Amino acid sequence: MATDAVSPADEIVTLHGVTVLRCAPDGPPLDGERAALDLIGDAGWNEAELIAVPVQRVPEAFFQLRSGIAGAIVQKFAQYRLRLAVVGDISQHVADSRALRDFVYESNLGNQLWFLSGYDDLEERLRRPTG
Repeated sequence: MATDAVSPADEIVTLHGVTVLRCAPDGPPLDGERAALDLIGDAGWNEAELIAVPVQRVPEAFFQLRSGIAGAIVQKFAQYRLRLAVVGDISQHVADSRALRDFVYESNLGNQLWFLSGYDDLEERLRRPTG
């Protein structure tokens, strides 16, 4: 597996049989379709099935659903059949927006997009059988 195709601070890990591109907190922001495509390319090169992005790389506008950024990004990931996990504390964003709270809840019921508080939660989520 080629590891030089990802940023030196990003890493490829395998969790419960799932290859994950675990992004570093200090990388470029996930702020639109171009940034999503860059991550998707990195994931494809490394045969990752899921991309875990720390919340530090997700701009404020992503959490303002009316901006359309979240929808555009999620659509790109779905189009390329890759899963996305936003990892970190988003409690303040959720507290500030009922629409976001509902979006997070619905996303976490599925298998395409997850909002998780930490990497331990990601590992636990991947441990569960999917159905």
